[in-house]
Amino acid sequence: MTDVVVIGAGQAGLSSSYFLRRHDVDHVVLDAEHGPGGAWRHRWDTLRMKTVHGIYDLPGMEFEPPDDDARASDVIPAYFARYEREFGLPVVRPVQVRTVTDEGERLRITTDSGTWLAKGLINATGTWRRPFWPHYPGQETFRGRQLHTADYRGPEEFAGKRVVVVGGGASAVQQLLEIAQHAAETRWVTRKPPVWREGPFTHEYGRAVVAMVDEAVRAGRPPTSVVSVTGLALTPEVREGIRAGVLDRRPMFDRITPTGVVWGDETFDADVILWATGFRHDLDHLAPLHLRAPGGGIVVDGTRVVVDPRVHLVGYGPSASTVGANRAGRAAVKQLTEHLVA
Repeated sequence: MTDVVVIGAGQAGLSSSYFLRRHDVDHVVLDAEHGPGGAWRHRWDTLRMKTVHGIYDLPGMEFEPPDDDARASDVIPAYFARYEREFGLPVVRPVQVRTVTDEGERLRITTDSGTWLAKGLINATGTWRRPFWPHYPGQETFRGRQLHTADYRGPEEFAGKRVVVVGGGASAVQQLLEIAQHAAETRWVTRKPPVWREGPFTHEYGRAVVAMVDEAVRAGRPPTSVVSVTGLALTPEVREGIRAGVLDRRPMFDRITPTGVVWGDETFDADVILWATGFRHDLDHLAPLHLRAPGGGIVVDGTRVVVDPRVHLVGYGPSASTVGANRAGRAAVKQLTEHLVA
């Protein structure tokens, strides 16, 4: 028995736990990982802090800027670990949440490590465990290797290979720039032409982006990620990649063959297809609550699920950024505490 269960100990989950503790709310944080860091534990080794965008302080503890060449998979989990210790957050791991069901006055959270009954739930599971693999004709016939961004460990394994990178996000760009230094040849393909953004990402622009995503979730549509709306930053590395022809975007191929990909009469023989095609929100455990709207999304007002105010989604829709996650944690706790005393 507890007042609130938080599922997930990434930025959104830790922020929520911090504010729950400040409000003296009895709670527990259930985390599927074997240690602190959330999805950052799984980032590829060559992702350095100089190329990581938008890391913000967790509430109450400054994130001290590390060396630019430090690995993100080391730095950020270490910061999260210090944060958990500093504020004595009640994180229990590893715990796999199976289902959340309605038990009347309480919610039943069933896991591989037992069952919790709670008056409220903050879901902060993010997207890392739900990589999205699109389907294209002939995909199952390809005799080379197919992998997703979630499986990427570094560029050296692509040495001498002919590689197709599929996807228009920041991960696709970063990984392609790395792979091109080792591969025999690369192709970059996306559904839509990339939108390059010059200049800083100002607070005003950030608010406009969040507003667009917020409009989607209020209408019950599946949320577009905040990052996908911001465009791709024209960093010096990106400019060099464009100049060198590495970031020469091609439209999506028509089909996949056993030996490569095909656009009309043009063929590219490939050894590897890397699907940098993003992730979907990890919400299957909430299915018994029947929260989804006809449009496929979950109608959310801020963080509160409209059809069940006991449930809050942080790191979802407009709060799916590191700065947004902090604000969402504070907002979810404020609304939940009001609900608990009502």
